[in-house]
Amino acid sequence: MTDIRTEDIVFSADGLRLAGVLRVPSDATGRAVALTGPFTGVKEQVTGGYAERLAAAGIITLAFDHRGFGASEGRRCHEDSQGKLADLRAAVSTLAGRPEVDPERIGVVGVCLGGGYAVRAAASDPRVRAVAGIAGGYNSPAWFSRQLGDEAYRGALRGFLDAYDEFLPAVAPDGGEAAMGGEEPWSYYGTDRSAAPGWENRITRGSLHSLMTFDALGAAPLLGAVPLLVVHGTEDAYCSPELARAMHAETPGLAEIVWLDCRLHVDLYDVEPHVSRAVAATSEFLRRTL
Repeated sequence: MTDIRTEDIVFSADGLRLAGVLRVPSDATGRAVALTGPFTGVKEQVTGGYAERLAAAGIITLAFDHRGFGASEGRRCHEDSQGKLADLRAAVSTLAGRPEVDPERIGVVGVCLGGGYAVRAAASDPRVRAVAGIAGGYNSPAWFSRQLGDEAYRGALRGFLDAYDEFLPAVAPDGGEAAMGGEEPWSYYGTDRSAAPGWENRITRGSLHSLMTFDALGAAPLLGAVPLLVVHGTEDAYCSPELARAMHAETPGLAEIVWLDCRLHVDLYDVEPHVSRAVAATSEFLRRTL
């Protein structure tokens, strides 16, 4: 049985202190990944669960709180897409500087919105040698505009800008207004399933502008030299399977896609057997490509 050494660490990005948890398995061979996760998520939730499981599979993992969330410094509960990419660069630098890690064998794993950040990080940081997205949000402003219509899309952006600094709940019950509306997000974040001391049920309206203008899908043509794995549920009302399919199809290099028989997006947060299947596919991919 693999023993896992867990270490609380602090590293910095743009002068901000970020809190992370490094997991080093006893049978590690130098492979390591930084994990980035769902919108508003903290390291004790989804990324921590995946980090623990991937470490049990022999991969060194770093799960951390992005700026403004959990135990990290930064503007509270505000989605900063360029800042999150800077956080990921700092996480890769931190891994590369660890004696347990082979700096030529570092990857990034993203879950939910983190899938979009993971592919963007891989496209712009040559130190990232492989990337995997699980239930990934491969956001595309062009796709959003087509779905909503250009006038409605621009109107939504205007509304987010006009109330940029206001907070709204991240999730709410009974159809209440929330950044992640509906009963499915509430079923995870509004219950004990997601209990974590550093998580806050609020987010700025400006964060939604960041979400709707962040172009993850545009990273696909830049991944010719970076192996990509897409793990996605066949049904997902929050991170489009259509965009997952496009991410895979538009990547010119080694790209693999695994479809899981999920009915809900949050099935890939903590529901079996879906999480075990995602971990198995991801760990096998990382062993081959790192």
